[in-house]
Amino acid sequence: MAQKMSHGNKRSKQYLRLVETSLKGERVLGPPEEPCYLWFVMEFCEGGDLNQFILSRRPDSQTNNSFMLQLTSAVAFLHENNIVHRDLKPDNILISEKSGTPVLKVADFGLSKVCAGLGNTSEGKEGEDKNKNVNVNKFWLSSACGSDFYMAPEVWEGHYTAKADIFALGIIIWAMLERITFIDAESKRELLGTYVRQGTDIVPVGEALLENPKMVLNIPQKRRSCMSDGVRKLLQDMLAVNPQDRPNAFELQVRMDQVMCAV
Repeated sequence: MAQKMSHGNKRSKQYLRLVETSLKGERVLGPPEEPCYLWFVMEFCEGGDLNQFILSRRPDSQTNNSFMLQLTSAVAFLHENNIVHRDLKPDNILISEKSGTPVLKVADFGLSKVCAGLGNTSEGKEGEDKNKNVNVNKFWLSSACGSDFYMAPEVWEGHYTAKADIFALGIIIWAMLERITFIDAESKRELLGTYVRQGTDIVPVGEALLENPKMVLNIPQKRRSCMSDGVRKLLQDMLAVNPQDRPNAFELQVRMDQVMCAV
């Protein structure tokens, strides 16, 4: 799959924002003398997205466990490299089946943010990567962006950190395990996602928690759920109203490994 992107004005530097968003590199390109065309060749994921993959198959605990480990590992990798995704959702999780077993690929970094500049820049050693000292959980972001049903309470307020990714991941895993879905108003597609029902309306969990921080989430939601106590407790922590009460990505990865070992 290849996507062609261009800019109409050769004097414009707007295309550099695209490069930065897509490649997460430094702005090392100079203004081109001729119109610039960028081609990004991307892997084709024959398994579709997480919605399609999960909802087209019978429930399988082995697949669920593998996906939970892969998802927590992926987010830990992003945060280790100072990247906050900001739009984690089943649509943006693709599945490759080339190896014979499904492998998850986190995609669509259009809203992601590279956190840099918070390290100890005054006394860093020569040649040292100062961005390694960045704590993404203390890098505050203010753009209220993402997809409603996966947004943390603090994202709705426009003041959040990388812990918002942990909340979104909690929503995804919870919905995947219990196959909780809703119909998207625009696309009319059935999508994985948990919500709070208020009368005849369904409200995103993050929005509901913002309105009522003392609300207790009913995890698991279904009576005949096979969810283990370890996963239930982990989801409750991931979906905590206060982001400081959520595990960071590295703590989450360790805890998920422990929970899976106990299964």
